[in-house]
Amino acid sequence: MGRRDDLIATYADDLRNKCGMEPDMDLLRKVTIGCGPAIYDADASTVAAGQEHELETVKTNFLIKKLGIADGPHLMDAINQVIDTYGRSERNKYRAVVYYMLTKRFGRESVYR
Repeated sequence: MGRRDDLIATYADDLRNKCGMEPDMDLLRKVTIGCGPAIYDADASTVAAGQEHELETVKTNFLIKKLGIADGPHLMDAINQVIDTYGRSERNKYRAVVYYMLTKRFGRESVYR
């Protein structure tokens, strides 16, 4: 297994054990690949949920630009619900896991097909 495969296994473990959901491994792989080289950078691979500008970046760059969802207050509500599911006290909230849960929440799996 390569480094990316190791990370995907870590993300799947987080989804199972911290978020209480069984991951669609094909979708998780595609979301992870979509994150690009950010998954290998310690800072960029995680979402700093306590920083408002970081959540705005997730909203703008992922939900609006990548998934094509119209802007509105429902986007920040969804991000906060995903962060709550992951666990606010969880130190490392992996970007690929957050993006995966947002993709599932909005039913936008077709973006990665």
